[in-house]
Amino acid sequence: MSRKRLRSDIAYSTADRIVVRGHDLVDLIGSASLGDVAFLELKGRLPTPAESVVFNAITVTLVEHGLTPSAIAARLTYLGAPESLQGAVAAGLLGLGGRYGGTVEGVARVLQEGLAGAAPGAGPREVARAIVAGHRAEKRLIPGLGHPTHRGGDPRVPRLLQVAAENGFAGRHVELLGLLGEEASAALDRALPVNATGAIGAIASELEIPWQVCRGLAVMARAIGLVAHLQEELRDPLATEIWSRVEEEGSPPFHDGE
Repeated sequence: MSRKRLRSDIAYSTADRIVVRGHDLVDLIGSASLGDVAFLELKGRLPTPAESVVFNAITVTLVEHGLTPSAIAARLTYLGAPESLQGAVAAGLLGLGGRYGGTVEGVARVLQEGLAGAAPGAGPREVARAIVAGHRAEKRLIPGLGHPTHRGGDPRVPRLLQVAAENGFAGRHVELLGLLGEEASAALDRALPVNATGAIGAIASELEIPWQVCRGLAVMARAIGLVAHLQEELRDPLATEIWSRVEEEGSPPFHDGE
């Protein structure tokens, strides 16, 4: 019985070299941005100038969004285990799910599978209508639409779409996402504008990043933001206040004599 060789095509190291996707790491240091190296890791090649601008734009967008549940989870974990910054970051990353960040994966899957499985000759609006109808029949939300904070429209979306268009990455997936917003808004009779994770899922699909990896874009980028939250926690702690408020407001009232 033959055994699978234990090797990776991503990187290897010797006594005097570290090679990443065929590039000497020493040559990348000081010449490639963090986003470019992330692209290299995922795609196996360095990005073109246009790809670099677009990929860096979507990852920058995902770094920060304030005191989200993931940031709060990281701060509270750090309160309990200040010796483990990495554990606190990991706790925050575990919160990137179906409501925050993880929707990048969901919308990329809807768009990629929607276009791949479209009936021959079906136009993009027909594909959008079929997706909306399918989600409504199964009583599922369409990822990438609407936002609990930016109800009037996500301010990040116009800029993301502008950057994508200026660099030649506003193709079929971006078009389908816009039509999904229109068709879902009409079907539900309420505004459901495209949100940032929706735009990112569409643009990542234009970059031919598989939907199964798209949540990882949020993981990579948000880790940076979470480290910054923990640095702020060192200087100006919030976790103790959160914990004490929950203890105070969440505990049952004490009645003397009972």
